[in-house]
Amino acid sequence: MIFVRYESWRQYVRLYPINTILIALCVLMFAVELGTGGFSGDNLYRLGAFVGDPSYNEWWRYFAALFLHGSWPHLIFNLFGLFVFAPPLERIFGHWRYALFYLVSGVLGNLASAWLAGGYWYGVGASSAIYGIYGAYLYICLFQRHRLDPGSRTTVYGILASGLIYSFVVPNIGYMAHIGGLVAGFVLYRLLGSRWASS
Repeated sequence: MIFVRYESWRQYVRLYPINTILIALCVLMFAVELGTGGFSGDNLYRLGAFVGDPSYNEWWRYFAALFLHGSWPHLIFNLFGLFVFAPPLERIFGHWRYALFYLVSGVLGNLASAWLAGGYWYGVGASSAIYGIYGAYLYICLFQRHRLDPGSRTTVYGILASGLIYSFVVPNIGYMAHIGGLVAGFVLYRLLGSRWASS
């Protein structure tokens, strides 16, 4: 089972430096949110949230929003996903390719959310990039089964099923960012992953 974390924190930092930086940035920006006005829409927008009307979104917001969160549960849930599920993909891709994959799939997920979800709302969170990671694993489960043991494949299917159901059932969840990130991660791995992982 590749999703069980046996490493000490020191080993984790050494083996997964990019993922450690991503986690640290989310925690740092959460502290900034708490110190500058909390989770109000105005404060989140000032710090880099994007909104449902793309005409209000400068390009950098789709990137910055990946490191902002709207509540303690939101942060903890996403940090858990990052901490547990992302490390094997960093090992498959290598550090800098993983960083590029994470950011591109997250930005594409946020773009899909802003353009397709409709309405006016504030979008924040790492989940579009995390669903990009899940999209890569879904491709591996379907087309590169030898890369994952049966228990890990079952975990991928389970986390995707429960996550997508949660996205639609719970109010104020950016379901389109989740779907957009998932599709982006699946396609990016299809286009680049096999070459990156084998090089």
